[in-house]
Amino acid sequence: MSTSEDRRTAVAARQFSVTTRAHVAVDDATGEQIGLDDVDIRVGWLLDLITAAGAELVSRLWQPATFDVLAAGHDRQDRRLPAQGHVAAARLGWNPIYPDGIYVPSRVTRVVTAQVMATLRTLAYRDTAIAALSQRFDPATGRLTAPTGSGDYVPAGFARGVRRQLIARARRGGGAPAGRLRITDVQGPPQTSAMARLSAADRQLAQLAVTGDELVLTVKLPTCPAPAGRAQWRNVRLTAIIPEHLHDRAITAWHLPTLVLDRRGLLWRCAVTELVPAGDLDSAAVAVGVDWSPTTLGAAAIAAEGSGGLSSDYRGWTYDDRGLGIKLARLQAEGQLLHGKAARLTRLAATAPPEVRAELEETIAVLDTHRTAVGIKRGKINRELAFHFARQVTDYAAAAGAQMIAVEDLTTLETRGHGHVNNNRAAQSARRQAVAALAHTAAGAGITVVSVPARGSSAQCPGCDEPLARPGGYHDAWCPRCRVGGNRDHIAGVNLAKRALLGRSKATRRRGQSPAVRVTEHAPVRRCRDKIGPTPGRPRHRRSAAACPPRHRGWG
Repeated sequence: MSTSEDRRTAVAARQFSVTTRAHVAVDDATGEQIGLDDVDIRVGWLLDLITAAGAELVSRLWQPATFDVLAAGHDRQDRRLPAQGHVAAARLGWNPIYPDGIYVPSRVTRVVTAQVMATLRTLAYRDTAIAALSQRFDPATGRLTAPTGSGDYVPAGFARGVRRQLIARARRGGGAPAGRLRITDVQGPPQTSAMARLSAADRQLAQLAVTGDELVLTVKLPTCPAPAGRAQWRNVRLTAIIPEHLHDRAITAWHLPTLVLDRRGLLWRCAVTELVPAGDLDSAAVAVGVDWSPTTLGAAAIAAEGSGGLSSDYRGWTYDDRGLGIKLARLQAEGQLLHGKAARLTRLAATAPPEVRAELEETIAVLDTHRTAVGIKRGKINRELAFHFARQVTDYAAAAGAQMIAVEDLTTLETRGHGHVNNNRAAQSARRQAVAALAHTAAGAGITVVSVPARGSSAQCPGCDEPLARPGGYHDAWCPRCRVGGNRDHIAGVNLAKRALLGRSKATRRRGQSPAVRVTEHAPVRRCRDKIGPTPGRPRHRRSAAACPPRHRGWG
């Protein structure tokens, strides 16, 4: 078999998550069927125990010594902490405390400590950054001084958020110098989510089996809100259907799900291991660059590498969100209006008589309910928008024969200078969710998503690397030297694709993240008159018979 055939047949394992719901519940000991409403109640009791124990453990560990241990990564015997959260917590002696008279299996304790350790390890980076930024903060001016070393670098967006926290704390303290602060000085303990990550346990708590097109989960649930002994924990066998779009996929393993409760009841979030075509960056010759736009979610353009160097037809493709962006903007305005009303009524209720305060509190509860519903609807639309965008870009790249999709590095991308409306719209767009959806969808087609620097992508010419002119306004770009131009976002897409092709051999890979190109290199991209990109589809309107009613004959 040739080398090219080996590359085409090479596969790689990846993990992703899917959601499903149980449709049958059976008591594992007696075989009697249980109502799904009863299962939801028992799962709610389990989540209450996990949430209460996790909140107690987080509040007890909310001190600087905890983050010092996590930053060092070693225990008292100077041994390296293991990656598994429940094992690290057991070695450090960080165990939850339950109320007297309540029996909780040790495997449930594993779930609690694993979730708490995941939260604390995430906040350890924030603690280090706050400590570094607080030393550079001047309470008199409210500004941060320039960092002295490369180790003090903090992303600009993160630094702005910490600066706002430091300004608020300085106002409460009368503007006195604070010195070196920790995360425990700036904010309180975080709230723990009501969920059960069964992957932290073993077969004594939960086990998952696949039978045909169904998933069978056997999990131990309490039979009362406060179980007093082992007899009040019983195994329940739940059966759910595998989503239809996964039936013909090369899935090698199903992992224990995370259990949550929503408005419809019990929801499974299952992790799945799948075999997909392996991408080869070193042999990539065609790349698609995706530029995030303030008006739409994104636009794409193609650059190819051949014997004559880099080339592009400078004809891009702009994503059509089918009106979802307008719907998101309307829902955002509605949510902000509800938030403003609730805040105003809260201020009025603070000084209102008791009978009026009760009425205002009822109105505030209704407004909060509506605002929560608006947030849920926005989340669903964002997810639909992200995966629709990912499918469109993946189809565009596959039709062009591209092996890479270059996206702008979101950590260096800031929304500013485009006016209040466009800044707000771009900030609210689900870019990170769209990148995750694009990486997932493109991997199924054997295309690798690469992160590249965003600075100057829409301001510099891909051919000569000189600043572009704007003869037709913001959305227009033209280089008088190279005699190339067009839509600003399409020119940026060519620049991003060029950076991915030039830096593909130096891409850095981190676990759980897409490859990233950190260095911006330049090479001229000549304009090619050959057709490189695919022709976008156009909707065709068909005449129907109903649109042309028959003509009635007159009397005569």
